[in-house]
Amino acid sequence: MTARAVWGAAWPVAFAALGMIAAALARAGLADAAGSARVLAASAIGVLAVIAALAGFARRDGPVMRLATPALFGALILWLWEMVVVGLQVPRVLLPAPSAIAAAFSTHLPTLGADFRQTFVRAVIPGYLLGCGAGFAVALAIDRSPFLRRGLLPLGNLVSVMPIVGIAPIMVMWFGFDWQSKAAVVVVMTFFPMLVNAVAGLAEAGVMERDLMRSYAAGYWQTLMKLRLPVALPFVFNALKLNSTLALIGAVVAEFFGTPILGMGFRISTEAARMDLDLVWATITVAALAGSLSFGAIALIERTVTFWHPSFRR
Repeated sequence: MTARAVWGAAWPVAFAALGMIAAALARAGLADAAGSARVLAASAIGVLAVIAALAGFARRDGPVMRLATPALFGALILWLWEMVVVGLQVPRVLLPAPSAIAAAFSTHLPTLGADFRQTFVRAVIPGYLLGCGAGFAVALAIDRSPFLRRGLLPLGNLVSVMPIVGIAPIMVMWFGFDWQSKAAVVVVMTFFPMLVNAVAGLAEAGVMERDLMRSYAAGYWQTLMKLRLPVALPFVFNALKLNSTLALIGAVVAEFFGTPILGMGFRISTEAARMDLDLVWATITVAALAGSLSFGAIALIERTVTFWHPSFRR
């Protein structure tokens, strides 16, 4: 290995070590903020260099490298966050360190679990299934009837632009303070993305393919099941992935306007008022993990079902 290669591999690690030393000195009160800032800036350069190197490794084949690269990327971001907050002595009220968030997570694990069940299991999942199912069913009806296309699509567009802060209080008055009102907000938020994507997907089949199906004397439902629905699957999965995050956002925001003493939105609003920002960020972490895992699960199902699509070919 040449001296240039050794230096190229060693200098990011050296900068990262400087950041750790600066953070440790700042925590012990042995370094001022200006000195820590200079050293942490150098450390940030090292972290960015490591991230650039990981981006090069990400191009290599192999499932281990494809999974390890984003994991290491996230670990470096968390490490830089910890070094900056501790090294510059950022007040906890403004931004707690990841270590403080992890401590709050482990301390309040039963509370976070109960909030997760109230928000995700009881509100997000039912609302998601109902909203996506209703959107797909209406898309089939619109595809069958031009009259419904002209009448329902503008109404669906009107509903989609209604703000959550306006819908949530109304749903709370209609369905009560429990999970039913939050599920109703999720239905409203997930209905229109599925409707639009499914309608666009059903119209994606080409004219030549449809003429070929008609030449085989295929009816509407045979053409739908064997041609148009497979072609529409990428659009449907696109809506499912989009709705997996919209559903969680809608349920959390809806809990700001009335809920039992459970739920992630209730916990965020309550603990923010108490200035317990560690628990607020721990709740945000639970919501982020739930949304990311949901998105990943749907993406995995999409890859399994639509393996034939050109986007999955090497």
